[in-house]
Amino acid sequence: MRKFSVFIFSFTFSIIHYQSSIAQQLTQTIRGTVVDKISNTPLPGANVVVINADPFKGASTDMNGNFKLAQVPVGKQTLRITYVGYKDAMVNNIDVISGKEVVLNIALDENFVQGKEAVVSAKIEKNKPLNEMSTVSARTFSVEETQKFAAAINDPARAASSFAGVIGTDDGNNTISIRGNSPTGLLWRMEGVDIPNPNHFSPPGSAGGGISILSSQLLTNSDFSTGAFAAEYGNALSGVFDLKLRKGNNEKHEYTFSAGFLGVDAAAEGPFKKGYTGSYLINYRYSTLSILGKMGVPLGDAVTNFQDLSYNISLPTNHAGNFTLFGFGGMSSQKINASKDSVKWKEDGQTRYSDDYFSNTGATGITHAYILNEKTYLKSALVASKNGVGDVTNRLDDDYQSQTRFDASSYQTKFTLTSTLNHKINSKQSIRTGFVLNKIDYIIDWKDFNSDINQLQQYIKKDGTAYTAQLFAQTMYHLTEKLTVNAGMHFFELLTNQTYAVEPRASVKYEFSNIQSVSFGYGMHSQLQPIGVYFAEYTDANGSTILPNKNLGMSKANHFVLAYDRNINEHLHAKIETYYQSLHKIPVRSDISNSFSMVNVQESYVTDPLTNKGTGTNYGVDVTLEHYLHNNFYFLLASSLYDAKFKGSDNVLRNTRFNGGYAFTFTAGKEIITGNKFKNRIIGINIKTIYRGGFRDTPIDLQASQNSNETEYIESEAFSLKNTAYFRTDIRISLKRNRANSTQTLALDIQNVTNYKNIYGAYYNAETKSIKTYFQAPLIPILSYKVEF
Repeated sequence: MRKFSVFIFSFTFSIIHYQSSIAQQLTQTIRGTVVDKISNTPLPGANVVVINADPFKGASTDMNGNFKLAQVPVGKQTLRITYVGYKDAMVNNIDVISGKEVVLNIALDENFVQGKEAVVSAKIEKNKPLNEMSTVSARTFSVEETQKFAAAINDPARAASSFAGVIGTDDGNNTISIRGNSPTGLLWRMEGVDIPNPNHFSPPGSAGGGISILSSQLLTNSDFSTGAFAAEYGNALSGVFDLKLRKGNNEKHEYTFSAGFLGVDAAAEGPFKKGYTGSYLINYRYSTLSILGKMGVPLGDAVTNFQDLSYNISLPTNHAGNFTLFGFGGMSSQKINASKDSVKWKEDGQTRYSDDYFSNTGATGITHAYILNEKTYLKSALVASKNGVGDVTNRLDDDYQSQTRFDASSYQTKFTLTSTLNHKINSKQSIRTGFVLNKIDYIIDWKDFNSDINQLQQYIKKDGTAYTAQLFAQTMYHLTEKLTVNAGMHFFELLTNQTYAVEPRASVKYEFSNIQSVSFGYGMHSQLQPIGVYFAEYTDANGSTILPNKNLGMSKANHFVLAYDRNINEHLHAKIETYYQSLHKIPVRSDISNSFSMVNVQESYVTDPLTNKGTGTNYGVDVTLEHYLHNNFYFLLASSLYDAKFKGSDNVLRNTRFNGGYAFTFTAGKEIITGNKFKNRIIGINIKTIYRGGFRDTPIDLQASQNSNETEYIESEAFSLKNTAYFRTDIRISLKRNRANSTQTLALDIQNVTNYKNIYGAYYNAETKSIKTYFQAPLIPILSYKVEF
């Protein structure tokens, strides 16, 4: 720890003296568009004012709803937007830097006035989601949070682990368990379209991975839901990331370059030509380890590579609406070489294995947005996506001969057509309806080692096409100024086996005043199984191939949420949510009576015969106390008390794998502006501390493992073993410097700064004939540098 303290002191001292420049008043332009939140129609004549600006800075929107504020001083700024007949809005803590212009899209709510005219004051609503039909268990998160939170490393999923009810399941990747559910229950969406898991190193059937493919350069404020979702969201049981992309600057070419331990990024944006409001935005990243490897730097027995590309191209027209081309793609691979030193096998039996793994994912699409009239807005999209995962694992025998233990590949190509219609009937009521159609082509070849016959066995070998259809409709109605009701329905069908779900959704919110409200939400939700589960196979006594899971149904859950919100003051917000989730139709074993349930699976394809007879319950309370960024300080204190239980085919009530029981997370940060003496450098200090109950494991049967020479579990005691409590502290120290026409940021993120050993699990080491515990990630420093110009 003494060496580490010296390192931190040296780093802090160096960044204070990092670079030099003449003191000057730096400014930047803030531009944007003001629109109606429901119909997306521009609002001409809206007033936009910079709060506390001296001298006064303000502008009015033109006929297209556009505004421009020139020479705004760099630093945190707040805008107030007013428009007759609409609620005033505040956009707070806009990070104005010298390197790039700020381009905003601001949506206003129409003022619902009953009887007489009302005076509506602007208020901070950071906790309010962008989707106005998400009433409970939903919040917006900003790109700044993914960049600012300690060890979030620009990753939405890692940043979300600071929120109440959200727990990271593995330090080595970004998978998250929401309210005791399996990480597979998470849905990823982009620009209103379901997308494949957007992470590098992601196994089949998972919703997370080692590193996010998505660049923070492309994302803008987005929504994150943790229960009782709005009617437009389907095929999810635990949560929804509804990601939004920002448009590139359509007046000025701008660039970003960053380099760090994870990768080297380059981003570019700008207009296509003068006078045209279209723009491009593109980002490319390449793994730093890959670069070092190609330079001949020795990287040990494990070689890890990845690269990704993401883009958003805006193509507006004069009369045919606005078109957008967007997409992302990522390629990742890892190769681990087995050690040919048998002495090392005794220390760690895993060194006897080699592994050759790849994971490639991408999606590209076109969206079309068209304003039919001043009250109606139509948005459609056509998206093609593809992902492929392959893994070959070999084991060296005592004669150092390689024996294949696992050989699997899975490829999916999906075509999605979706369209959503938004219509504002009046200031009291609006409706949203639409459809999602999917065509899924798949090729799966899955072989695993069968110790009973001492050879590889084919568990899945299938190619074909599946189709899904989703229809939804929902309405929002203001019964009074204080009472709002949302109601909707979602229909979801897997046409391949004619299984379907009709899912009612409803919520109600009552605002006692401008500072407090209570809300209640209900939703029925369904989710398909990973595609490979449906095509598990075995050969019967007659030699025929049987597909026992071909007609397997969807997993289902009823969500109930009761929430109370209160703004303690202008910058301090408290929220309490109690929830109850009743899970049913969960796949469990159909051929034998045991404890298996899909609620405990977080990746890969299950090839056992299954039936939809499992159940489960999740219930608890999430409490959030959040201090929004003010005077360059913020904090988020999130706490959860919860219980998660399930029943397998043996009908025994047990704890789920993810039932830690409690979780407390404290995330905070402070920016220190050094003043003219140090050229107005901005030092950022951020911290994140997690303390939660340990996840659960099934005890290993040592005697049975010694007899079979592989890990054997005590099935009757499934998930009865609770690991010790999990504790981790991350810190981030950064230095930002605004210079004329550029902004530079140097940062150091340190994950698990105390180097605390958190248990991940255990396995039977066949070399030592003993049970070995393995741990999660140790202290990991991540240094990065970014320049925007």
